[in-house]
Amino acid sequence: MKWASLLLGILTLPLLFNFGPLEVMRLKTFDALVKTPEPSGYFTILNITEEDVQERGGYPFPRADLADIHIDLLNEGALGVGWVILFPQPDRLGGDEEFANALQWRHTVLAMPEFDNGIYPETHGTVILGPDVSLPQAKGFLENIPELKEVSVQGAVSAPVDVDNLVRRLPLLQQTPDGWVASFGIQVLKSLVEGTTYQIKTNDNGIEMIRVKGLDPIPTDSLGRKWISWVDTPQTTLEEMDVAGKFVFVGVTAAGVMPTLATPNGLLEPHKIQAALAESILIDSPFIPDYRLFVELILLCISGLLITFVINRFGITMGVSLAGTLILSMGGLGYYLIYRGFLVDVTWSMTCMTLLSLQQFYLRFRQQYKLRQQIKKQFEHYLDPRQVKQLQDNPESLKLGGERKYCTMLFTDVRVFTNLSEKLRSDQITDLMNKTLTIQSNAVKKYGGMVDKYIGDAMMVFFGDPESKGEREDARACVKMALNMQRKIKNLQSKWRNEGFYEPFQIRMGINTGYCNVGNFGSEQRLTYTIIGAEVNIAQRLEAAAPSDGILMSYESYAHAQDLIEVEELSSITMKGISREIKVFSVIGDLSSKITAKN
Repeated sequence: MKWASLLLGILTLPLLFNFGPLEVMRLKTFDALVKTPEPSGYFTILNITEEDVQERGGYPFPRADLADIHIDLLNEGALGVGWVILFPQPDRLGGDEEFANALQWRHTVLAMPEFDNGIYPETHGTVILGPDVSLPQAKGFLENIPELKEVSVQGAVSAPVDVDNLVRRLPLLQQTPDGWVASFGIQVLKSLVEGTTYQIKTNDNGIEMIRVKGLDPIPTDSLGRKWISWVDTPQTTLEEMDVAGKFVFVGVTAAGVMPTLATPNGLLEPHKIQAALAESILIDSPFIPDYRLFVELILLCISGLLITFVINRFGITMGVSLAGTLILSMGGLGYYLIYRGFLVDVTWSMTCMTLLSLQQFYLRFRQQYKLRQQIKKQFEHYLDPRQVKQLQDNPESLKLGGERKYCTMLFTDVRVFTNLSEKLRSDQITDLMNKTLTIQSNAVKKYGGMVDKYIGDAMMVFFGDPESKGEREDARACVKMALNMQRKIKNLQSKWRNEGFYEPFQIRMGINTGYCNVGNFGSEQRLTYTIIGAEVNIAQRLEAAAPSDGILMSYESYAHAQDLIEVEELSSITMKGISREIKVFSVIGDLSSKITAKN
C-alpha cells in the first residue's frame, strides 16, 4: 500500500503542473472522441478560388469588383456577409466608396486581426455580470479603413494555438485596456439577431459564459474560449452563389493569398475557421469545464485506490479480470462524458490505473514468489522436493483426500545392538544413526523414490507417486535402491569395524508392490501426505520378518525385478488382516551389477 500511495502521488504531478505531453495526449483524445454534429443551416462559405483570381488578373481584386460580389450575394438572398479579408489600406483604384455603399445594405462584419503594437478599437455594448476579471490582454488590432468600418462592424479573428500548435479553441472576447473586443463569430451572431449588446457572466476563476440577446447562453472556459466543432459547413463559389437564407463567410482559397492554419481537421483558411466558430456557438459544442482538473484528480485517486484494493484483496488471477474491468469502465465513462460535451479526460487516469496495476501485480508476484521460495526452502528439509513443487503449483491439492495408485513400498529398520548403545554416548549414537539414514536417503533420491516418513530408526519409502515411470520400472527402481542401500551399509559397517565398532548397525528391508491409497490424511488442522492400505502393511511386516542385513520381498515385487536379483523362495506366510497367502523371497545375491557390466 505504501508503494501504491507513493506511485499514485507521483502520477498526480503531471496533472497538477499541466505537463506538456499529458496536455497533448488529452487534446488528441478530445479530437478523436468529440462527435461531429450536423451544420446549423444558417451559414455558408464562399471561396474565392484560384480560377477566380486568374480570371480577374490577380489578387487583390479591385474593391469595385468586391462591391459587385457583395451586391450579388445580397441579391441571391444572403442574410449577411462576413468578409474575412483585410482592408487596412485604401484601394489604389479608388473603389472604397463604391464598396462602402454596397456594405451598408445588409449586415456586414469585417475581420480585424490581432496585431503587435496595433490600436485598441472603441468598445461598447458590454454588460458585466459578476466580479471584475483580468485576462491576458490583446496586443492591439489592425483595423479596416474608416470608410468601411463606419458601415459595418468589426470582429477579432485571433486564432491562438494549443501546445501542439493546432487551433482548437477561439476566444469569443478579448480584453483591452479600454474594454472588451468581440470576436468575429460573436459579431456575426449579433448581426443575425440584430442585437446591440452582449453580457459577460464572470466568477472568481474568470469568464463563465457569454450571452447575446436573443440566443441561449454560450458556455466558455475561464479565458472566454469556445471549443470548435469542425462541422461540414456548406461551401459555394462565385460561379454558384448558393447563399439563399444563409450568412456568408467570404475568404480566399487561392494559393499564396491567405495563410492556412493547422487544425485537427487539417489546414484551413481563416474564413473557414471563423465559420466553424459561429457554427460551434449555435450548435452548443463541447467545452472544457473549469472543474476539469478536480474531476480528473478525483477519478485518478479513486481508480488508483480501487485498483490497489482489488489486486491485494483478490490476488493476481482475479485481480487481472477486475482491474481490466475497472480500466474499461473508466474508458467508457470518459467516452460518455466527452460524447455529452464535457471535455474531461480520463486517458491519464486509465494510464495510471494500468501502471498501478502493473506495479501491484509485480509486487504481489514478487511477494508470492518469495513466499514460494521460502516454502520451498523450509519444507525441502521435511518433504520431498516433488511434493513441495506440487504444493507450489497446485495449492488446492492441500486438502483431505487420496486416490488409488499402484505403488511399490519399502520399509527399512536399523538394528541397534545393546552393547554398542552402552559403550557410546547418546550424541554418538545419534551421529551414527544419522549417517545410516543419510546413506538410505541418498539412495532414495538417486533412484527417484519418495521418503514417506522416518519412524525413529526406520524409514518408509514408496515409488509410483507423485511421479511414475510405470508399474514395472517403479518396482525395479525400488529393488535397485534396496540393493544400493545394502551395499553402502555394508561398506559403512567395514569402516566402523576398522574404527573399533565390532557390532555396527545393521539394516533389514521389506518390499511389496500393489494398490494403495495415496494422498493427504489426518485432520483439517493438520495433514500428512502418505500412503496407506493393506499392501503397505505387508511391506512393513516383511521388513519385521527380515534377518539383519537381509531383504524380503513379495512375489509381486519379485516378478518385476527377477532378472536383477538372486533369491531364495521361502515358505508362504499368512498375515493378520490379509486374506491371501504371501509368497516371500529372500534376496541372496545381486545380479544388477552383472547385467550392467554385460550391457
